[in-house]
Amino acid sequence: MLIDTHSHLNFSAYSNDRDSVIRRALENNTQLIIVGSQITTSERAVKIANQYEKGVYAAVGLHPIHLQEFHIDENEIKFNSRAEKFNYDKYKKLAQDKKVAAIGEIGLDYFHLKNRHKEEVSDEREREIKKEQREVFIQQFKMAQDVNLPMIIHCRDAHEDLIEILRRLKSDYPRASGVIHCFNKDLETARKYFDLDFLISFTGLVTFLKGYEWIKEIPDDKFMVETDCPYLTPIPHRGERNEPVYVKYIAQKIAEIRGVSVEKIAEITTQNAKGLFKLP
Repeated sequence: MLIDTHSHLNFSAYSNDRDSVIRRALENNTQLIIVGSQITTSERAVKIANQYEKGVYAAVGLHPIHLQEFHIDENEIKFNSRAEKFNYDKYKKLAQDKKVAAIGEIGLDYFHLKNRHKEEVSDEREREIKKEQREVFIQQFKMAQDVNLPMIIHCRDAHEDLIEILRRLKSDYPRASGVIHCFNKDLETARKYFDLDFLISFTGLVTFLKGYEWIKEIPDDKFMVETDCPYLTPIPHRGERNEPVYVKYIAQKIAEIRGVSVEKIAEITTQNAKGLFKLP
């Protein structure tokens, strides 16, 4: 069995065939977590998860790019971000649904600010936006402790700030746990998260980018697999819409790097996901 620990089947890319995509995953012994990025997609994730008796779970949270309104335009990701003010009570209530396995995705994203809006954002405004991201992340971190759930954390071009915040908060909340999703940094950074009791997870990036040889160095109990679908489709399906059943290709690549069987990777990543998210 495999668990796709990060999917966005609540997004419009699956409006026409969502049930077929989910059933294809379940029929291929792949369970999944549907991850929210704002209140609407978080509510939709919970609603979808409740339509299935087992194997489909949800995460709820406010992604940092949805704190401001701007246009995202990358190779695989194009949309208009609508500004949302974090409502602690609304998210907390939603997080108490029996199908919610995590608070996420939450975190910090300096990439889009730095690389997409240099001409639109003054230095002062950039500092304000970063400060707001940090403040909202801390609020959601504390909410996760209130509802006793792990966190699914997004971090892009902000690892130094994120690690500093986690170190500070862990002193008050030593049991806090979670995963740094779509991890694509290096072994040194990974170890800093391991020291804070956080896991990392890998996407289809490992199948088509170089530089992941260090995966062989990390402990068995510190990583998971995910698709982040509909994005980051792994080889051999590059150019197509991604979906949870393709998580097997990520497991296969990691098995190749670590010199073990894919069955071994499926076993340890499933065990890690069940342990972190308290899945049956």
